[in-house]
Amino acid sequence: MSTAHWIYLLGLAALIATVVAKRNVIALAVVATFATGVAYGGGVVTGLGAIFNGAIVATRELLPIFIIIALVTAMLGAMRAVGADALMIRPLRGLFRNGHVAYAVLAVVTYLLSMSFWPTPVLPLIAAILLPAAVKAGLAPFGAALAIAITGQGMALSSDYIMGVAPGLSAEGANVPASLIADRALVISLIAGVVALAVAYLRDVRTKMLDPMAAAAIRLPVTETATAQAGTRLERAEGGGGAKPGGGGGTATLTATGGAGPEPAEPVPSARARIVAVAVPAVFALLLVFMLLGRFTSLVPNIDDGAGAPLVGGTAALALVVIALVANRRGRLEDIGGHFTEGIAFAFRTMGMVIPVAGFVYVGLSDYSGEILGLPDGAKAPGFLLDAIANVRPHIPEVPVFASFAMLLIGMVIGLDGNGWPGLPFTGSLAGSLGDGSGADVATLAAIAQNGASWTGGGTLVIWSSLIVVAGLTGVSVIDLARRLFIPVVTGLVVATAIATVLL
Repeated sequence: MSTAHWIYLLGLAALIATVVAKRNVIALAVVATFATGVAYGGGVVTGLGAIFNGAIVATRELLPIFIIIALVTAMLGAMRAVGADALMIRPLRGLFRNGHVAYAVLAVVTYLLSMSFWPTPVLPLIAAILLPAAVKAGLAPFGAALAIAITGQGMALSSDYIMGVAPGLSAEGANVPASLIADRALVISLIAGVVALAVAYLRDVRTKMLDPMAAAAIRLPVTETATAQAGTRLERAEGGGGAKPGGGGGTATLTATGGAGPEPAEPVPSARARIVAVAVPAVFALLLVFMLLGRFTSLVPNIDDGAGAPLVGGTAALALVVIALVANRRGRLEDIGGHFTEGIAFAFRTMGMVIPVAGFVYVGLSDYSGEILGLPDGAKAPGFLLDAIANVRPHIPEVPVFASFAMLLIGMVIGLDGNGWPGLPFTGSLAGSLGDGSGADVATLAAIAQNGASWTGGGTLVIWSSLIVVAGLTGVSVIDLARRLFIPVVTGLVVATAIATVLL
């Protein structure tokens, strides 16, 4: 291997060490990209260009994820403006009997919502509506953060069963149907998630429940901003003339959280809020049924692999327009633009920091390195990471169990970019190679790597991912949260990989 290979691997090792130390790696990723470019091109110009080109390539590849997060966030913002978001899940608050039950309910609801809408866009909804009820029942904010991260950023994202973006990426290199990878990834993610939830509960949750007085004294970070936003949007939804008696939305209930005084009576929801609160879940439920029927039956046409994200994104965009038209009779068009802008800002604010790290990871993949290093069209692009793994590949015993855990480790390394998905075509290709040599199922190997990459980069183990959002909305330290998630998540992945090797 060349000097550039070793510099890239040295940068990757430093990246891993920084992850273990729970420190931010953006600066390290930029420097490592520069050093790799200089070593390969022999000049500073190539290094400087690699930094910029890496950011461009990473943004382009991650843009579909950014857009769907923005669209779903914008739709939820429109629902919040009319008060339908709180009304939609208000019945669930009655399930929070105590802190132990709240942990389980919060985990289940977060998982179901995240499977349908992706975890990052629904985090504000969960934190604003369900989190106050869970804390009031006695669940500590740290326990709530563990439940949300494990089920949303981990379980739901690692399978991506409904939208199908991740299985589609894995299938690009594995040359097996994306639906087959999705089925195996779903089983693996469920096993890993249940184990992680159990370990986190026994280790950090059950012994740290809050008594009623302590729960009443907690003021969550989301309450101050959410209360102000609720008032502003409610006035705008009513035409700018202030909130009308009985016409507000459920977001007004946020003012009760954390206060020591009596809880104010909830306003009577408007007819518009009721319609939106029922219609939006119904539409997405029908969309889910359609997608599942197409996948498992011949009753409806089967959608292409990976087409779930465009369907969900397009539905969210159309729902945004309809909700805004229903909610505000005066500033409809302005509201639509405002909600979409807020969605775009939220997507880039929460996920934008992964761009430099993803750019460094892409330098190691031959599909992207040529453009990043400024090579002419048709020139052979280096694959620093692929070449290194290819050198290690002959030393991996051709036994299914070794191949499975090798794919898990490689997937977790790929996930260090803070997203986890850019390297899935590469892990898919590697799964095909290892599967042919070891006799292991290729789809299972690809699903294992997809879980390793998604759990790591999707928001449970690295602090420059959307885990920052979970920590910020629950008011806990992102470094402490990542540290306490490490043992439950890694334990879950190891157990799930072992079971998958035997059964799948």
